[in-house]
Amino acid sequence: MFHVHAFATPNSIKVPVALEELGLDYELHGVNVKQGEQRAPTFLALNPNGKVPVLIDARAGETLVLTESAAILVYLAEREGKLLPATGEARARVFEQLFFHASGLGPAFGQSGFFQRQAAEPQPLAIERFSKEAQRTLGMLDSVLALRPFVAGDDYSIADIAHFGWLWRREFAGVSFDTTPHVARWYDAVASRPATQRAIAKINALVPSA
Repeated sequence: MFHVHAFATPNSIKVPVALEELGLDYELHGVNVKQGEQRAPTFLALNPNGKVPVLIDARAGETLVLTESAAILVYLAEREGKLLPATGEARARVFEQLFFHASGLGPAFGQSGFFQRQAAEPQPLAIERFSKEAQRTLGMLDSVLALRPFVAGDDYSIADIAHFGWLWRREFAGVSFDTTPHVARWYDAVASRPATQRAIAKINALVPSA
């Protein structure tokens, strides 16, 4: 069984979505980042970077502790031989979108949300900068999805799972789908998948009710 240390965050949701799609057994362990549990010594022993998610795989005799959501997605997909093409252009397109997410869309959404909602003092220049960047990267994704059903081609992949995380929490970044109809179409298709729905229910259950 896999163990996943996570919370209801854009990056955390990617791992249970992948595990559900792959039909793998796993146990979720809540790390309440709102209460600073990611800075506890026990968690820092797993990930010195102090961020969720963390995947633990002890099935092969030797325990693997893996951080960074994109790395976890690649590991799971390669281990199971699903959600990631084995060779060629199709595989390269998945990695293209994974890197675009990790270097572009994800950071833009995260910084946009931080400066709008969490910064100690208002910083108009930073808000304008990252709000525009979040919308720009979303527009780029919309142009991709105007040409194909999923972000890397005709088939659903870990690249779709990666993008889904931040778009699931788009309100934090102050982003909507009003001007990106192709993203809206794609998002509805991914959100309606049974594996996605199961993962969301499980990850949301980690949030205290009060």
